[in-house]
Order: sequence, then C-alpha cells, then structure tokens
Amino acid sequence: MELDSLTAISPIDGRYGNKTAPLRNTFSEYGLIRFRLLVEVRWLQTISANSDIVEVPVFSPNAMKLLESLIDDFSLSDAARIKEIELTTNHDVKAVEYFLKEKIAGLDELKNVSEFLHFACTSEDINNISHALMLVESRESHLLPSHKELIEALCKLAEQHAGVAMLARTHGQTASPTTLGKEIAIFVHRLQRQVEQLSNVQVLAKFNGAVGNFNAHLAAYPDLDWMSISQNFVESLDLVWNPHTTQIESHDYIAEYFHSLVRFNNITLDLCRDLWSYISIGYFKQKTVEGEVGSSTMPHKVNPIDFENAEGNIGIANSLFTHLSEKLAISRWQRDLSDSTALRNIGVGIAHSIIAYQSCLKGLSKLEINTQAISQDLDNSWEVLAEPLQTVMRRHGVDQSYEKLKELTRGQAISQASLAEFIDKLPLGAETKSQLLELTPSSYIGNAKQQAIGIIDNARKQ
Repeated sequence: MELDSLTAISPIDGRYGNKTAPLRNTFSEYGLIRFRLLVEVRWLQTISANSDIVEVPVFSPNAMKLLESLIDDFSLSDAARIKEIELTTNHDVKAVEYFLKEKIAGLDELKNVSEFLHFACTSEDINNISHALMLVESRESHLLPSHKELIEALCKLAEQHAGVAMLARTHGQTASPTTLGKEIAIFVHRLQRQVEQLSNVQVLAKFNGAVGNFNAHLAAYPDLDWMSISQNFVESLDLVWNPHTTQIESHDYIAEYFHSLVRFNNITLDLCRDLWSYISIGYFKQKTVEGEVGSSTMPHKVNPIDFENAEGNIGIANSLFTHLSEKLAISRWQRDLSDSTALRNIGVGIAHSIIAYQSCLKGLSKLEINTQAISQDLDNSWEVLAEPLQTVMRRHGVDQSYEKLKELTRGQAISQASLAEFIDKLPLGAETKSQLLELTPSSYIGNAKQQAIGIIDNARKQ
C-alpha cells in the first residue's frame, strides 16, 4: 500500500497533514539529510579558508559556486541518492560524505581535497549541529510565528471585551466580578512571558571530535588552535558553542527548549479548558458553519471541538517533550545510541503543538459573546457584594464586619433589596451609604478593564 494521507500511520502526516506540511522541510528525513549536507559543506569551506591547512588551498569562485549549489539546489532526488548509498554503507552520515564526493568528482580542484570532507569529524559533530539548526529553523519559522498569532487573536478578543463585566468563579463558586477581557488578557500576559523565554533559549552545538578532546585534530595538526576553530565554525552557523562535551552535545539545551514549549502549551491548554467552560455555561455562543454537523444524532449541538482538539494534541506534544527532555540529557559514559532514535522525534511534538495552536485559533474565530447570559449571571449574584460591604465597614470601624456579612449571605439567597435593607441599618454616614447602594455586581469590577488594556498594549510592543 502506497503512502498517502489516508494510509499514513501518524495523523501528523494523515488527517492533519495539511496543517503540518510546512514542517516537512525541517523535520523529515529529507530535512535531516539537508542539514547534514549543509554542515559538511560548510566545514570543508572553513578548512579551505584556514591558511594553516596548506593541503586545502583557498577555493576558487568556481569551486565555491559548485559547493553552494549543492546546498541551495538540494532536492528530493539528492536525498534519495543518499539513502541509496546508505543501503551499502549502513551509515547515514557516511552516506552524505560519499554523496558529496560523487558531486565534486567532476572538478579537480575539489576532487583533490575530497578526503577533507568530514575531516576529523565524528558523526555526532554533524548530527548535533543538524538537530540544532532544525530547532532554530522551527523556532523562527513556525513556533514563534504561531505563538504570536495566537497571542494577537487573544489580544483582539480581550480588547473587544475589556469592559464587559463578568462574574468570576473561584473554586467553582461565585466570586468578585471581573471583566471578560481582563480574564482573556491574563492568558496574553502568561503566554507572552513564555514566548520571551523560548526566544532566549540558547541553541548549543559542539564540534570537537570523537570524545570531545580534538584527538584526531591535534594528531593531524598539533599546532592549530582547534578550540578557536571549533568555536568560530559553530558560531558562523548562528549557534552557541558548547566547548566541553563527551562524544555528544549534552542536550541540556533541548530540555530547556522543550520545557519552555511545555509551559506555553500548558497555558494554552488552560485557556482552552476555560473557553470550553464558558461555552458550556453560555457565556459564549459558537458561530455555526454551513454544512457542519455537531452530533450524529442530536441536530441542535454545536460542540466546542476545536478547543477539545487542541487539548488532545497538547497532551501528546507535552508527553513527547517531557520524555525527550528527560531521556536526551542522559547517556551512558561518553555516549550510547539510544538518543539517536529519540532525536528523530523532535519534530513530532512540535507538529502536535502546531496542530493545537491552529485548532485553538479556529475555535477563537467562532466565538460570539452572549451578553444576556453574562448579565443574567451577574444579576443573580448579589452576594458577591458582601466583599466590598464588609471591607468598607472595616474601614469605618464597624465591629464584626466580616461576621455580620457572613451571617447575612452564607447559604442565603441575596437580592438587591435585602442588601439595601442591610446597608440602611449600618452605622455609616449618608454619603458612604449612598456609595454602597450604588454598587451593583456589574459595576464592581475594580481596575479589570485598565489591566486588560495595559496587558494588550504591552504585548503589542513586544
């Protein structure tokens, strides 16, 4: 059976293939090979540029043009040829080296120095940089743009409803009112912080040979400063140099990278569950889509499936991120190969995250506020004004303020009239009583609106 979106085992390449297709260039087998080839070519160019390695003269423009074309024009057929070579070598990195030797064989200038391809390298030198470049590319081209798109969608929702009074709930019970916009803006504030942390994760790479000591390098060229050469090479690829490793880069930065994503995802999950609940109690309606079916048997239903889809995919993504963060930081002695197969899945968690973000965005686009339900909830919850009443009473020295309000409200049905009667009997001045009588659940929102606007403004400055 041929591979197709209908025959793919993973929904990443099947059901959700249209959402994750942009990731294929980065995280597929083709993507890994592409990055390996780039590292091998850049290393050969670096050797050529080093005047102390006289065996490899500075490449001519013609040679450089050929090498650059190998990177720029790398194709699926090139990757297929490398996989064909791998059938013989049974070694994926060595197959890239042999492919490059084939490609440069027609130019004597490069053919004569072909043994300097993969010079003094262990496979992990090539692989760890390739994985680092994958994570940089995915962060800049996919993750951060998706994060910022989600944050902006929330900013718009929070801005639109910044002043809409809403009953808060703590422990599932009625609590002091807030605004819908402020509660959405809180997620903006939280998510923005995680975007900054992900942006600041240093992506590390090592390039120091078989066990990290430049053994082969110094055997061939004992007088060269290989530490500086390694650092300059890694930094030329816009990565952060890790000077001290075993055979492998220690992968601690990958744990930092994934832990940051777990935090962003958990906040998004919290958002999805809150929105799901607001839909459930009628604070939001969902726009209907022509032709969509909510239930196979109940025609009236419009299910919050987008938020549920996001929740499910975040669960899978975070499980993978957590496992990889724990697994990759551990290796027996100077290395074992258990990290190799695990590293092939670094794109899977990111793919599930991207699916989740898109589902969440789709859900947000369907929301319509139900002001009637929100207002009715507030009008039925006059007990929430027990907080400001007892606080003002405390200010004016009324004895047993909290206890008096507790006796009045706890387990009791409270109305505007019963509160007014209570206020009228308080030993307070006329002006203070008048101010308390003007309070309603919908007006008792503190500075919620101002907070929402401030959060939105700050997020848009980032």
